[in-house]
Amino acid sequence: MIGRFALFSSKPRSLARAERLLEEGEVSKAFSLFAKLAKAGMPEAAYRVGQCYLSGQGTPPSLEEGARWTRIAAEAGIKEASFTLATLFAMGVPEGFDLTLSVSAGRGLYDQVDPEETESYKPDFAQARIWAEKGAAAGSVEAQALLGHIFNHGPEEIQDRQAARHWYGEAVQGGSLQGALGLGLILLEDAEDDDQRAQAMELLQRAAEGGIGLANAAMGWIYEHGANGQPRDAEVSARYYLKAAEQNIPSAQARYGLMLLKGVGVETNVIQGESWLRRAAYGGDAEAAALLGDLYIRGEELFRRPMEAARWYQLAAEQAHTPAARVLAVLYLTGTGVPRDERKAAYWFNHAATLGDHMADADLGNLVLAGVTRPDEEQHNLQQRLRQQAEGGNPLGAFNLGVCLAQGVGGTPDETEAFYWLGLAREGVVNAQYWYGRLLFEGRGVAQNRQDGLSWMDKAARQGMPEACVSVAQMLVTGQVDGVRDHARALELYQQAADAGLPEAYFSLGAMYGGGHDVPADLPRAREYFEEAAQRGHGLGQMMLGRYLLKGLGGPEDSEQARYWLEQAARQGLGQAQKLLDSFATASATLPHEPSLVETRAAP
Repeated sequence: MIGRFALFSSKPRSLARAERLLEEGEVSKAFSLFAKLAKAGMPEAAYRVGQCYLSGQGTPPSLEEGARWTRIAAEAGIKEASFTLATLFAMGVPEGFDLTLSVSAGRGLYDQVDPEETESYKPDFAQARIWAEKGAAAGSVEAQALLGHIFNHGPEEIQDRQAARHWYGEAVQGGSLQGALGLGLILLEDAEDDDQRAQAMELLQRAAEGGIGLANAAMGWIYEHGANGQPRDAEVSARYYLKAAEQNIPSAQARYGLMLLKGVGVETNVIQGESWLRRAAYGGDAEAAALLGDLYIRGEELFRRPMEAARWYQLAAEQAHTPAARVLAVLYLTGTGVPRDERKAAYWFNHAATLGDHMADADLGNLVLAGVTRPDEEQHNLQQRLRQQAEGGNPLGAFNLGVCLAQGVGGTPDETEAFYWLGLAREGVVNAQYWYGRLLFEGRGVAQNRQDGLSWMDKAARQGMPEACVSVAQMLVTGQVDGVRDHARALELYQQAADAGLPEAYFSLGAMYGGGHDVPADLPRAREYFEEAAQRGHGLGQMMLGRYLLKGLGGPEDSEQARYWLEQAARQGLGQAQKLLDSFATASATLPHEPSLVETRAAP
């Protein structure tokens, strides 16, 4: 009898010895003993073997081998094994993962893992639910809390709010802090009276005091926003956020970092604030990365580094942070912190637009209109997004769709339909008034009506749209509509457009002051305006500045600068500039027939 009892008790003693070896750091010996006992049919040892494979203790790590041995233990009733399997499936496994396969039949994932391969891991909530239910039924409070999470946050076909509350409640009764967090958050959202709100706060407080980082983050949010009947208290909020931040909760690190930057609830400390934001961003918090971009683009002088800003904006944009994608596009468009690149600007505008930023749609459309080449599919998708906005009653979407249709962005030009959408947008969008007037004036997609066309463009001009100001001014200079000329008002409109930075307006001001109009000639002033236009890349402005410098009009002669600006104009294909360059060597060089303002300004 004694011998039989000794044989019966030898396995538990061996298991205890293996666990002792593991604690003492003798991981290889421990694994060998666990494996021997597991192969002999001990479920507890099988669970330990699975844990060793999953963590790489005493053996090369392998998800397949770990899952296979853990499954053996779970099917034998080891509740911790069921919880482990449920956790694996909830966190994500490779597509087609089969825990019945051994490593020899499957593949070792972690001994020679490709970092990009882990990105293909997907949660399998159906399997996670099966094993969590098995563990929960066996009394595992961890499995009960996980089951509550699966019912609360799993895919729609699995979600069951009542089941989530039940299993979170079971876990709470067993002392689970994760259960307290889950149930507290549900009660916080569903609370209808003070008693329910108090119960939610008590559960969240218990989880926070127990060291659950997400609970501390939730408490920080509650006191920051004055939610759940609690008063707003920035200092209390900051203390909770700090605890959560120290427990490596990225969202809390981001909130606490922002509080440090702004001095809300804590004393302002920009250095520490930047440090917490950086930790949050590296932890995957896109908002923190975007905030770092903001700090480095327009923060204190210590941090004002546009190149660094662009890096953080890109990190945020790559994580689907819509505002960051649009800002990054603007940086590429303006060459701020990155080399100017209109194609990359268009890429990020498109990225922001596909994430739902309607303004980015307009920005992308403007780049395409300016000649930036984009794939046909991208342009087609742009037009479809704008059509959805327009058909949904968005006036700005209707305007942008009208422009795309008028210019053939995303499909064949259709000026008749363009006129329709611009007409719908004209009362609420200034730019639509201008484009609607243009189509009427030119008779594109509608019977020509110059008087009405001018009237609509004038409405846009009176509201300060630079392009409308220039177009209306041109008509007032030339008398294109009923012979009406008003050079004084034209001058005001050109000046208004120039103040907005429109190169064409600077050139037209130079032409007005250059003489031949109902405005006193002022050559020095004309020369200044031609120079402003030239500096902004306006070809005719560059040619006229070169001529003024060559002839000493409105200021001293400067043959070297004259040659430079004439060369710039010639590169833009202006034949008159090239003729001036060809005759530059002769002292008697004269300007060929100088175009009038009417000839140099195309009608809108």
